[in-house]
Amino acid sequence: MTRHLFAAALFFLLAASGAAFAADPAGIWLTQNGASRIKLADCGGAVCGTIIWLKEPNDDNGKPKTDKNNSDASKRSRPLIGVQIVLGMKPAGADKWTGQVYNAEDGKTYSGNLTLSGGDKLQLQGCALGGLLCKGQTWTRMN
Repeated sequence: MTRHLFAAALFFLLAASGAAFAADPAGIWLTQNGASRIKLADCGGAVCGTIIWLKEPNDDNGKPKTDKNNSDASKRSRPLIGVQIVLGMKPAGADKWTGQVYNAEDGKTYSGNLTLSGGDKLQLQGCALGGLLCKGQTWTRMN
């Protein structure tokens, strides 16, 4: 009888943790407007995401688009493809991660979160002013 109680307690403990059954956000994701693809992967116990494809990879002069709005002047000439935009997202519940989001459009980094829904949709949210002002978009899994 004691073994059965122990086994039942262990089962409920694992089920309640959520982490044992959490979905995996790793993979290739198409942004909401279809302008880019982001590769999400483990980066030392967190989730990170890197731009791997742009629908329009070149600027008006035919040169590769760069991180021209970065607040760090030394990074403004780097190509956008290869820039990490999802930074250190750590588990924060079932199918949710929190960390930071880099926005190449304004060159700023914001607090952010990822929420996986249904396995093929991901809600990315970036927030400013301590979470008072947030914007988000839904990404679709490519693979």
